[in-house]
Amino acid sequence: MNGERHKDIQELVDILTEQNLTEIEVERAGVRIRVRRDASPPSRSSRLPASPVDSGTNHPPEGPVESVVEDSSGLFTVTSPIVGTFYRSASPDADPFVEEGDVVSRGQVLCIVEAMKFMNEIEAETDGRIVQALVENGSTVEYGQPLFVVDPHPVT
Repeated sequence: MNGERHKDIQELVDILTEQNLTEIEVERAGVRIRVRRDASPPSRSSRLPASPVDSGTNHPPEGPVESVVEDSSGLFTVTSPIVGTFYRSASPDADPFVEEGDVVSRGQVLCIVEAMKFMNEIEAETDGRIVQALVENGSTVEYGQPLFVVDPHPVT
């Protein structure tokens, strides 16, 4: 996903949270972005609380609106920001962007999620090491579905 689109989505998430809305939709230059969240807090058994990596807040928003989730062990789960088809590489004959055990840098492409013929690059939101890849290449993914588990404090 390009940085500008990610910034636009993050701004919508911030407005959604600050205004305690359940849905917001914006259309600019022919591109429509809609962000929704559950009105009720997520179940602890099915989803971990959202925690933005680069924010200084300790008050996570309600509902599945972030693309990174931190659990009590300090590991982050990168989740899909959209519904689409998950691809581990840029083409069928190319090497995967990342493998389990790889050290990644913030902004590095981890995978692609294709939605409506648009290839959306999903980037690492923190430096770390890929602990686990959770989705098979070519699988359909849902909004908020976990894609990768990242250890932000890898032992090198």
